Amino acid sequence: MLSDDARRAAHEARVDQWIVPHLERRRRGEKHPVLDFLFTYYSFRPAQLRQWRPGGAPHRRPETVAWVRDLLVATAARPPHLGCFGLHEWAMVYRQTQDELRHNAWPLRLGPTGTDAVVEASRIRCSHFDAFRFYTAPARSLNLLQPTRETQLANEQPGCLHANMDLYKWSYKLSPLTPGELIADCFELAADIRTLDMQASPYDLAALGYPPVPIETPEGRAEYTRRQRDLSDRATPLRAALITHCDTALPHTVDQ
Repeated sequence: MLSDDARRAAHEARVDQWIVPHLERRRRGEKHPVLDFLFTYYSFRPAQLRQWRPGGAPHRRPETVAWVRDLLVATAARPPHLGCFGLHEWAMVYRQTQDELRHNAWPLRLGPTGTDAVVEASRIRCSHFDAFRFYTAPARSLNLLQPTRETQLANEQPGCLHANMDLYKWSYKLSPLTPGELIADCFELAADIRTLDMQASPYDLAALGYPPVPIETPEGRAEYTRRQRDLSDRATPLRAALITHCDTALPHTVDQ
């Protein structure tokens, strides 16, 4: 068994592969639409991610632990819904001009008109509120579901890229229950999910080394679904581990 010092050193070396380039880009004033996301969208700062903890310590907010557990258990109990094809990213730019785009330093592969046509021809069924809330106003009515924060426990499902990416958020919100290695595992999964998310997006990021997954084609959709399934499979044991840590902190909890 590794000592705490060895575990800490291994954790720091592991997460530095993401943290160091991010901090260097930030010092240069550069933005990266793929790699910076986990440090800008989520509230866990690089220094917090780098700080290793052994896990198992009491959590100061048991109500948070209970809520996160309920969400994770509800999500795990559902079959994965695959085949959303990452259309949430397309709905986030629907009917926007280049200047209005969140990542407006990068062009749309199909241009604004072609992008809008894909959205209008597709069956969009995003179940994740924190993706849906970033839709443009004209795109909201095109989503078959209308998720809200209040319906999150009823809607989350284990095939969703964003639900699986959010395992990183739950892992650090459960700290110090969760060991640093599990937080890093969830971060690594989230980084890989973000890669697919942006490869399947309407943006052309090939110049950054991210060849597109053209979900407007049958071949692109097949690739997306295959990779989405693989990411969902990787998320399953991480979600189970987080549930176990919650159960340890809430021994009175019994599944209904």
